[in-house]
Amino acid sequence: MLSELYTNDLLDAAAAIPPARRLENPQASATKVSRVCGSEVTVDLSLENGAVSQIGMEARACALGQASASILARNIIGVTPDELYALRDQMRAMLKGDGKPPIGERWLDLAMLQPIRDYPQRHTSTLLVFEAVCDCLDQIAKAGG
Repeated sequence: MLSELYTNDLLDAAAAIPPARRLENPQASATKVSRVCGSEVTVDLSLENGAVSQIGMEARACALGQASASILARNIIGVTPDELYALRDQMRAMLKGDGKPPIGERWLDLAMLQPIRDYPQRHTSTLLVFEAVCDCLDQIAKAGG
């Protein structure tokens, strides 16, 4: 039942999303939209010394999209591009297959999103922030940054 997804922990994570803030001069920006529900996430990203140094984000998303964006935004500073690509792939595998939740202390809260696996129509909104971050990383790599 869909109501099983909206646990108190998930709703708390969604409510803890950092205030919308865009970066003035990001190295890259990306917007991803779910055609199913209209959720939209925009991410601004900057790297320094091979890791994320700044993130700006605006999320107009359902509770599932807000929860995943909130967890990512609160834990992304200092994370390398390789770890973020792996995180996106782990989230895809967790939702779309039999993958386990991402490992590592900073990503433990993402396990609460595992029940979404049973609701394919909710996968896109949950993955928006991960796709936007990786789009930014692709742009930065292409620009030689």
